[in-house]
Amino acid sequence: MGYIPDYFCSYLQSSLSIIIFIFTIIKACLRSQFIEIPTKLHNLPPGPKPWPIVGNLPEMLANKPAPQWIHKMMEEMNTEIACIRLGNVHVIPVTSPAIAREFLRKHDATFASRPKTMATEAISSGYLTTAVTPFGEQWKKMKKIFVNELFSPLKHQWLQDKRNEEADNLVFYVFNKSKNLNHDDHGYVNVRTAARHYCSNVMRKLVFNTRYFGKGCKDGAPGFEEVEYVDAIFTLLRYVFAFSVSDYMPFLRGLDLDGHESKVKSAMRIVDKYNHSSHHSIIEQRIKKWSDNNGPVPKTTDHAEDLLDILINLKDANNEPLLTSEEIKAQTLELVLGGVDNPSNAAEWAIAEMIDQPDLLERATEELDNVVGKQRMVQESDIPKLNYVKACAREAFRLHPITPFNPPHVAMDETTVGHYLIPKGSHVLLSKQGLGRNPRVWNNEPNKFKPERHLKSDGSVVVLAEQDLKLMSFSTGRRVCPAVMLGTTMTVMLLARLLHGFTWSAPPNISNINHHAPLVAVAKPRLAPELYIPTKT
Repeated sequence: MGYIPDYFCSYLQSSLSIIIFIFTIIKACLRSQFIEIPTKLHNLPPGPKPWPIVGNLPEMLANKPAPQWIHKMMEEMNTEIACIRLGNVHVIPVTSPAIAREFLRKHDATFASRPKTMATEAISSGYLTTAVTPFGEQWKKMKKIFVNELFSPLKHQWLQDKRNEEADNLVFYVFNKSKNLNHDDHGYVNVRTAARHYCSNVMRKLVFNTRYFGKGCKDGAPGFEEVEYVDAIFTLLRYVFAFSVSDYMPFLRGLDLDGHESKVKSAMRIVDKYNHSSHHSIIEQRIKKWSDNNGPVPKTTDHAEDLLDILINLKDANNEPLLTSEEIKAQTLELVLGGVDNPSNAAEWAIAEMIDQPDLLERATEELDNVVGKQRMVQESDIPKLNYVKACAREAFRLHPITPFNPPHVAMDETTVGHYLIPKGSHVLLSKQGLGRNPRVWNNEPNKFKPERHLKSDGSVVVLAEQDLKLMSFSTGRRVCPAVMLGTTMTVMLLARLLHGFTWSAPPNISNINHHAPLVAVAKPRLAPELYIPTKT
């Protein structure tokens, strides 16, 4: 048999998928009854006219990536709220802070649920967790645990030493990379790698009190296991709410028309491999350890060493374990997933923008030198005084969000928002990109990185959270991130350690950073060498 070019095989595969998709739709049409159409249809937000049964799925598939198509369509229609029907689901994207506040303040209780998707079902072990779980008793139970037991101010203070250890390991790793500056490209630092693995290390340290799956590397770098695991984690995050066809027409699940299912399954296989070989073993050993203590153990820092111990020792009204081992395993994975993307993305983008504008880099390091000095490393206790560094992080959240949209909010009842009908079951998508770059709000060069826009004239403390939803950092309302304090601390410490410990510049012969690729830059130590050596490794 003759050689068949790869592009022709891809064409055949794509054509076959389309044929199967069309056949399935025709079959569904023949079997289905009339679709229930909401009343007052003319009061829906503006949007493209949907096709029968499939809605606007053909347009979505023909105009990838979907978020870009949605934003372009809204811009052409000159609207800050739209309605796009995907299958039988009304998707409501929003780019206006005022309308976003109406959804998450005035009608917060109505939009407190999440959709069930192929990816969220996989990562939550059938919705045993918090962030992606639809509204209900399970979500209420897990949310209460998050707020009261895991991320209270007392627990945050209790876990500070573990966060400090990973901040020390971060600068140790970058310092070792920077020492090899004259050896080919080994002196260059991949900021994305450093930032993502710092965040992963922090979360694994807080949850499991461990950094590496294996022995790790002596220079503080991630080993093969950590690289494979973190890459898989970010693949899952990329597809968790990624406009998969089967999420809007569940009877198509299994056909994998857009390739999302295979990518999620492949990433889950890698995550499960490390979960079973490491995380789950740790969990089972800890459960056995605590059960061998002949009775409940007080939830105090004298007895528990990390968040896993807290989860294991939670008791219900009958003094029985509040969580099953399956719930603990699912929730610990979600904890890792939830803590790695926003801080690492903000730090990488902030440094990339500051390399392009060296005066911003100089101003940030001047603030750090004034507040901290050069005789020690920046610490968490310095954060309240680092207004400009926090402004840089906040500007990165505004201009370069990790995802185009916030996780969907599902309407549990039909309601009216902004004079428009929002049908029950609608998926409301607050656009991080649209809110952060809305020219009606950010009218002073909205597409330019300008940290000073976040500084207050009275010198008051800059915070990363944004209650008015002029940008999206940690959301608000019932679905607000329960770990705002931790997220803020990780983001600021990551950025501050990188800025305080090193000067940053583009590699030689590169005038502008490529913002479409991981940031690779030259780092030169600016403090005494002994400050980069961790006290505990």
